[in-house]
Amino acid sequence: MTAQPPEPTPRPVPSGELRASHDDREAVVEQLRDAAAEGRIDLDELDSRLEQALTSKTYAELAVLTGDLPKSPSSAAANLPPLVLKGGMYGESRGPGRWEVPGHVIAHAGVGGVSLDFTRVECRLAEVVVEVYGETSGVTIVIPDGWATDTTGMAPGFGGLKDKTTPDRLPGTPLIRLTGSGGMAGVVIRHPNKRERRKLDGDATQD
Repeated sequence: MTAQPPEPTPRPVPSGELRASHDDREAVVEQLRDAAAEGRIDLDELDSRLEQALTSKTYAELAVLTGDLPKSPSSAAANLPPLVLKGGMYGESRGPGRWEVPGHVIAHAGVGGVSLDFTRVECRLAEVVVEVYGETSGVTIVIPDGWATDTTGMAPGFGGLKDKTTPDRLPGTPLIRLTGSGGMAGVVIRHPNKRERRKLDGDATQD
């Protein structure tokens, strides 16, 4: 028998040649818009770079569009350590109010429960993973209108999951990706209710 030549070893693909996703392109678009708002590039250059960003296929093609710009604040946010909330005996909450959103939030409801409110934050991340455990008293998450959520990675548990959000996601807003388990008490994710909307409108008038 004639010896078969060895199969060629696949050539590793350089990171710059990896294919870019829709979220990668959207992140560059946001960085370019911020740069124009700060006066770093003019409107003609913004239009040119936006057109290139939306048609870029690889990381390398996207990188040349932002190589002369400071890193986006979202880069720093992505490197923040996870935010861990523990309901314990008395409960814990984050928001309403302005707080820095990391790429990963972990909420253990415990006996006291956890409340997580994103309605007053400014988040430039394309995605935030919120890992929730409903346990005894449950977790409530409030997100602004225009934000969307993906709950396919979460186990409902005995308490279940109530997703009261709308699927309409505005450009430039993060996707809240829920993981974890509903536990005994369950998890609720929703947009602001009427009372919370009145409070938000009042705060906006005072700003």
